[in-house]
Amino acid sequence: MQGKKVIMTGSNGMIGGLILKKCLERNDVASVTAIVRKSAGISHPKLHEVIHNDFLNYAPVENHFKDKDVCFFCIGVYTGQVPKDEFVKITVDYTKEFAETLKRLSPQAVFCFLSGSGADSKEKSSILFAREKGKAENILLRLAFGATHIFRPGYIYPVTPRKEPNFSYRVFRVLYKYFLVYLFPSVGVTSEKLADVMTSVGITGGEKVIYENADIRNFKTG
Repeated sequence: MQGKKVIMTGSNGMIGGLILKKCLERNDVASVTAIVRKSAGISHPKLHEVIHNDFLNYAPVENHFKDKDVCFFCIGVYTGQVPKDEFVKITVDYTKEFAETLKRLSPQAVFCFLSGSGADSKEKSSILFAREKGKAENILLRLAFGATHIFRPGYIYPVTPRKEPNFSYRVFRVLYKYFLVYLFPSVGVTSEKLADVMTSVGITGGEKVIYENADIRNFKTG
């Protein structure tokens, strides 16, 4: 069986990094092209990192988008981490430019998009995150790839240690670990589980277009 050719971005992030590791370990993945601003420092015969700084213009590196089977798009930023205009650019414009380039050069690829719980498909929400994630999702659906899978996790509990982006995330991490995971398990999902599900769906297929947090938690991977 010929392995899948993967392209991804966000591989230096928490979920993207886990997906990258899982793809490199799979026998049914032939190669991984990672579009990154800086190298992750990983050396692997399947991995080809493409250093690129302008995520609104992929023309200089578009040859790396050709003949890809699967895409994992894991770029994202937390609300409040950057000004509103920057949040919109990263969430919507980056997604649009990457996806349109991939659609032109690998039209039948499977596109897996890391979104978030509460994303508003109607694009009417007063909550910035929900409205702009909804816009990004709709852009992908209109492009009509070979398949599109959108993942909407709730709180993502980091299995590996990391520096939390703000105080509220530091508090929530403690609450989730010691209380919420037992009292309200459906509120979130571990980073490992999310990466497992995204990788499995991307490489072997999935029945749903949108995977809500409960779908991710209940998904049975091989």
